[in-house]
Parts: sequence; structure tokens; C-alpha cells
Amino acid sequence: MLTSQDDLLGHQTAAPFAVAGGGDPRFTERYWFSAHPIDGTPLIIDLGLGYYPNKGVMDGFAGVTVGARQHNFRASRRLGNNPLVPEVGPLRFEVLDGLKRHRMTLADNGSGISFDIEFEASFPAVQEKQSYRAKDGVVQEDLTRVAQMGRYSGWLVVEGQRHVIEPSLWWGQRDHSWGQRSEMRTDETRPPLAVNKNFFWTWTMFQFDDMAITVFLKERDAGKPFYLSGTEMVRSADGSIQRREMTGVTHDFEWADDPLGQTATVANFRFEFDHGPVREVRMECLPTRFYLKAGMYGGFEGWNHGDDRGDYDSAHDVWDLTDAATRRKARTLSDHVHRATCEGKVGSGVSEYGVAEGYSRYPVPQRFPAF
Repeated sequence: MLTSQDDLLGHQTAAPFAVAGGGDPRFTERYWFSAHPIDGTPLIIDLGLGYYPNKGVMDGFAGVTVGARQHNFRASRRLGNNPLVPEVGPLRFEVLDGLKRHRMTLADNGSGISFDIEFEASFPAVQEKQSYRAKDGVVQEDLTRVAQMGRYSGWLVVEGQRHVIEPSLWWGQRDHSWGQRSEMRTDETRPPLAVNKNFFWTWTMFQFDDMAITVFLKERDAGKPFYLSGTEMVRSADGSIQRREMTGVTHDFEWADDPLGQTATVANFRFEFDHGPVREVRMECLPTRFYLKAGMYGGFEGWNHGDDRGDYDSAHDVWDLTDAATRRKARTLSDHVHRATCEGKVGSGVSEYGVAEGYSRYPVPQRFPAF
């Protein structure tokens, strides 16, 4: 199908923009943003948008956790004649200055959440190592991801309260991924569920005034990663950035006695790089989390990434995160706000993590699913 976008430069294949990745229906392009105050205020904003050109669908979500209440909005539309307009109902994303500034807005809607916020990069974007996985000759995932730290400004309304977002207080991160993406089917209303065995993973972002570290680690045995991608960036007094690529990582996670799910309390990391000394970082997890099932990660009550729900559909709800039934549905995958310390520096960020049954290092959290 031809659209007005096809009059622009930038085609990557011998096909119109409406087709991507050789036509594979799993081809996905996704934005994700997260913002939180660094003073410990129990609040986090999470939002994202997914583009599925070979399914003819775009969907998005926005959510805010305030204390132990998570407010969620999600929406889906068919691409129609506007396949590259990053807008789903009242939720809109804008690239103001590539790799530097982005704007996200959510107009008034039934969820009670609305905002107009801007992300401004505090460090350069980094491209993670390609995430490629094949089984029996069939490609299961072939994904590019770019991650970046930043500061936020604007305003947010939730629970009838307006919050002014100042960049000195509101730090955060974003990513942008594209390619063939594997599915996590964990929606109990749409069996069969995916079963994961014998691995530990974490995707964690650390941001300090003059330093940023990203790490994505997957391993089946402690100290033997089958995927590791990480970058350190340090800003000098003259504004220049010194960059190192991660070559090794050891970790020591401590776990809460949480009867409702996997919850890390503290983690100590030791990072090795392609040059220079090692870096030791301590992460202290705060109470504030956003559970990503509300954004359709793994699927939630029939809402799954890329599903065709008609010309337009939306839903919203509020979760009590102290309720056992809610936490069982929310499961484990979350953006968990943390405070980081390194060589006298104090920083902030989010951590995603999970431990699947059979991973010998951390048996305690395995009574709950990894996703």
C-alpha cells in the first residue's frame, strides 16, 4: 500500500514504507520513556508506543505509579493512511531534535492521566549490541536497541493533582528499538503461557551528574553471560565525553521477602571495560515501580502488542499494588526506581530484572515467574 510517506526519502527496501523487515509480522518498532523524581518522591511515569507495519497496527500506553497505586492507559489503532504518525488517540510522540529532544503528550481522557512532557538528552545515545537469537534455523529475534539518559520538563496531572516537572529533579531514560522481536506470552487470559527456565537477566540504567552506565545482561550460569551489552560515558569538565564498552560484569543481588513477587532490594555490580579500571556501583531499590504488563508487555487481559483491535480501541484502570490478586496479574516485569552510588557519586535510574526457575545463584525469587 502506498501512502504519502512514500514521497519522502529514506526507503530501506524495495517496498513502500507500509512494509518492513521483509514482511515478517513480528517486525516491531518501539519507543519507551520513563521519568521519576530523584529526591525519593514515590512517583514514576512510564510510556511507550509500538509500530507494527506488517500487521497494520500502532499501539501505545502511558502510566503513572503514585505510592502503591498504578494508573494505566493503553490504546490501539489501525495504521490506515497515517502509518508513520506516532499518535494513538490522545497519546502523541514527537521527535523535536533527533537523539536530543522528544515531546510526549496525553490529552484529557477517561484515565485521569494527562501530561505534556519533554525529554532532553543528558548524554549521547548508545546502540546496544545486536540481540540475535535463532532456534532450529528459524530467527526468533533480530533487534536493534538505542538507549539514552535525559532530564524531563513539563507537567503531569494524576489523581486530580498537577505536578510541575523540572529537569533538576526529574531524571530518566528512554529507548528506541526496531526489528524482529520475540514475544513474551504471559497473559493468563490467552493461554498457552510462555515458560522460561534457568536464566537471570537485568537491563539497568545508572545516571549521575557527570557519568552514565547502561547494562543489559543475560546469563544461565553466574559469571557466564550469553548476552552482555554495556557502555559507560563520563563527561569531562570541558564537556567532552569519554566512552568505554563493557566486557564483563559480576553482580550480587539481595531480595526482599516479598510474598507477592520478585523484588530486589540491593545489588552490587562490578563492571569491567575494554580499557581502564573497573567500576563498582551499588544499587538500592526504592519502593516505586511501574509494572509493564499495563503497557501490554507479555499481554494483559486480551491486550497484546500488535494485536488488531479495530480502527481504535482504548482502556484504562487503576491497580492497587498491595493487592495480591493484582500483583499476580501484574507479575514481575517492572521498571524499578533505584538510587545508585559510585565512588562518592550519587545517582538514579531504573532496573528491570528477573530470575527464572533453575538459575542456581538466586533461588529465593524463583517461586514467582521471571516475567
